Amino acid sequence: MSAGAGQAALRTGLEDRIGRFATIWGRAIFPVTATSLTRVEFEQHLIPLARTLAEALHARPFDAGVGQAVGAELVAVHCTDPEALAGTLGVVESYLVLYCGPDGIGVEGTEEYRSRCARLQHGIAAGFARALRERTLKEQEAIARSALTARIDAQQALHASEERFKAVFEGAAVGIGIADLQGNILEVNDALLQMFGGMGGHVQGRNVSEWGHPDDAPHVWRMYGELVRGERESYRVEKPYYRHDGTVLWTNLTVSLLRDAEGVPQYQLALMEDTTERRLLNLRLRYEATHDALTGLPNRTLFFERLEKALSGAGGSRFGLCYLDLDGFKAVNDSLGHSAGDRLLVEVADRLQSCATGPGEVVARLGGDEFVALTTGSDTEEKVTELAVRILSALSVPIRIEGRELSVRGSIGIVEGPARERTPAEVLRSADITMYRAKAAGGNRFEFADAEADARAITRHGLTNALPAALERGEFFIEYQPLVHLHDGSVHGAEALVRWSHPQYGVLGPDRFIPLAERTGLIVPLGRWVLEEAVRQARNWQRQHGGSALRINVNLSPTQLHHPGLVADTVAVLENSGLAPGALCLEVTESALIGADDELLEPLRRLAALGVDIALDDFGTGYSNLANLRRLPVSVLKLDRSFTKGMQQQPANPVDVKIVEGIVALAHSLELAVTVEGVETGAQAAQLRDLGCDTAQGWYYARPGAPDRIHTLSLSDAVPTPS
Repeated sequence: MSAGAGQAALRTGLEDRIGRFATIWGRAIFPVTATSLTRVEFEQHLIPLARTLAEALHARPFDAGVGQAVGAELVAVHCTDPEALAGTLGVVESYLVLYCGPDGIGVEGTEEYRSRCARLQHGIAAGFARALRERTLKEQEAIARSALTARIDAQQALHASEERFKAVFEGAAVGIGIADLQGNILEVNDALLQMFGGMGGHVQGRNVSEWGHPDDAPHVWRMYGELVRGERESYRVEKPYYRHDGTVLWTNLTVSLLRDAEGVPQYQLALMEDTTERRLLNLRLRYEATHDALTGLPNRTLFFERLEKALSGAGGSRFGLCYLDLDGFKAVNDSLGHSAGDRLLVEVADRLQSCATGPGEVVARLGGDEFVALTTGSDTEEKVTELAVRILSALSVPIRIEGRELSVRGSIGIVEGPARERTPAEVLRSADITMYRAKAAGGNRFEFADAEADARAITRHGLTNALPAALERGEFFIEYQPLVHLHDGSVHGAEALVRWSHPQYGVLGPDRFIPLAERTGLIVPLGRWVLEEAVRQARNWQRQHGGSALRINVNLSPTQLHHPGLVADTVAVLENSGLAPGALCLEVTESALIGADDELLEPLRRLAALGVDIALDDFGTGYSNLANLRRLPVSVLKLDRSFTKGMQQQPANPVDVKIVEGIVALAHSLELAVTVEGVETGAQAAQLRDLGCDTAQGWYYARPGAPDRIHTLSLSDAVPTPS
């Protein structure tokens, strides 16, 4: 089959499905439609509307306004009964995607078209309501004009006007009532009687003042008083009434003043449109817009409204908020599927609702596995603590899903305080930060918000966002700490230590920003910049001091180890600078190599084969198997300062001495050099020299500083002497 023939077949198939959809639609609403068309003719009339909906479902970009045009067209063909709208919405919800959606789409595609279908439903309902209202208003205006004309003509030709008014009065689709200026109801039509349940005695003979309702707006009766006094000609309001059975009738009420030929007020004319069904539809749409479709809990929109109301309370009122995130929920989705995850969320929502039953307490789902619970009052510190305890207790009972019992844990961040001090966004941000603090502490617990912790988290966030621009603006610089030969005190090399000259926080050490760079991936370009600068500086030292080679040590992060361009980048930097590979030492932390497979070690082996030294940094802190040293491509062990701290005073700690002595013997037997970090006293330096350590660095020799200070080290001070 040719491509053109295939496309024609697809179009024919889609038209057939649109026709079937229109047939189902017509069968659903034809019985409640006032039309002279036959059922077949009516279904043919629906086919263009069905095609419009199908095209809107596939359109790029999507336009929900198409649904409004379809809703208006239904009113135009006399589908004005509320059941016709309900039937239409039901057919669109159940069959539009089924018949008119694309074939072979996945779960994510189905959800997208379901979402589009829901928005088209809302558009249809809105267009239907707007068109019906406009049509009714036109009828009301025509009736009002006819009624007024009939009343004036009655004074000129009583019989003719009475007949005309009677025809309009009795045949109108809206309720009409006439009362005197004292409010006594004189006459009503059948449409108005039907609105009130068909009980004439409940309407006729009563006074307008008896029809008050608690939901009446304050200005309703004020305008009524102005009308009967002749101070206004008419008013229009939305007003509820009680029927005789206790149910509520909602109406659009238009009341006009009727005057005689001399302009003296005589009667009041009321036109009523029953809007109860429309109001229920609007309430339903409002509910769907403010509640979570899965759990039925208030969603983020509604919760923000409740929180804003609580935070704007009178002086002395307080609030307490619990921000809950389930621990390990992603594992449930990944292992059991999203359907099981949804059932888990529904069960969690039910349990949370059972925990928040006190006055002023509300639970909402913000999205995903994040929930919030709010309590208000005067003693919220105690109440919110009890609420958090109840929530964790409720979650501690396993939930049975698909024959499995799942243990549910949660981390809760609590914010409590007086109203009128913070905005809803600030409160939720603090609660979110606190929740992650509880999660970092092990989860299944709650933590109270702390202003200092919030400030640190916000600072970390600010630093994370500022990192990329800081590298572009050249805010980073390098300090160098000398590496000293222990046997003669000569300078062996230097370690490059990156710093950040932040415009707001001053000079920041690597502990403040390296973890952030790791999480964001910026550590790769930052690490390359450090390598380039350090290698360039080492080459400058060689030129300035007669070609004598100083080794430069540069730290590699775990992320850099996994970067595929590590070897190529390092080789390119060395070649561009002219520095020999043997003058470069890359430091890798022991923890980064624990359990490393051959694939991870291969780049380090290639660099070592080129002559680059590899140092195992912080040795002794990672609890690695010492036998692994034989398979690691390292040439230097950097002993962590925790093992040598006990040697700063005399006599030295004998346990530390034995440990260091054993590590040095092991390293030398494997032909590895030993470098010691954190040397701070002469006694410590002397002991390390006696134990056979090769090189050292620390404040005893020099603090990290500018590159021009490397060769100003006083060798007489650096050579340790026996105590």
